[in-house]
Amino acid sequence: MTDFDTIWRTQDEIRTVVNAVLGECIWNLSYNERRMAIELELTATVDDDAIDNLCSQFPVPADYDGVGSKGTKFVFYQ
Repeated sequence: MTDFDTIWRTQDEIRTVVNAVLGECIWNLSYNERRMAIELELTATVDDDAIDNLCSQFPVPADYDGVGSKGTKFVFYQ
């Protein structure tokens, strides 16, 4: 069974980090049941240094997931 309370809490923490580091630039932040992971897509494409900076500050391990239709994507496995 999926613990949505934990997922929502983690999404709030992810949103807080992104807003603090880059400002409000979240295009999509959602849970993908098929992948069993939280997916984040930004409204902008960021460089490698910004990716490393963000990944080091997220509350859960994050992986760079490429570039989506709007910007840089990350995935968070729980």
